[in-house]
Amino acid sequence: MSTDDLSWRQLEDVDAAQLLAFELQHRAFFEARINARAPSYYRLEAVRASLDEARAQRLADQAYGFVLQLGGEIVGRINLTAVQRQHFNRAQLGYRIGEPWQGRGIASRAVAQLLQRARAELGLWRIEAVARAGNLGSVRVLERNGFTPYGRTAQSMCIQGEWHDQILFEWRSGEAPHLQPAPV
Repeated sequence: MSTDDLSWRQLEDVDAAQLLAFELQHRAFFEARINARAPSYYRLEAVRASLDEARAQRLADQAYGFVLQLGGEIVGRINLTAVQRQHFNRAQLGYRIGEPWQGRGIASRAVAQLLQRARAELGLWRIEAVARAGNLGSVRVLERNGFTPYGRTAQSMCIQGEWHDQILFEWRSGEAPHLQPAPV
């Protein structure tokens, strides 16, 4: 399937069953690369609760979560979390793409689109991201989208009992820094 019909939208309650199926299908793949979710997450009630929390965080201008789809099928997620308006006007970027869709440019396209939205609609000036040093695909996605490394943490992330370094990245909108109130 072509990635030309990549779409994304805010996570909603109607996504619960499909989102749980996506997370279960790709659980082992994700857990080998990023921090594992608690086992209790993999129940429909828990996914629904996480969607309720996502909605509350969106309404409070604390986080914005989106589902990525190709042909109506969930292929990944992308989000901005830890939104800080006062003093910083920044957020933290995170994303996950299912294994069958790796290496097809989906993450790069989704990050580019989210950065446009962060600047134009959400008025965010700075976006930060963290990538495991050995996750070259994620490092490339960030660099392609104008993120630059600004630090490194040694042995700061444990995945399946092994400690990894992390690279800290930043992206700035290119405009002069300013503080902007939360969107209405």
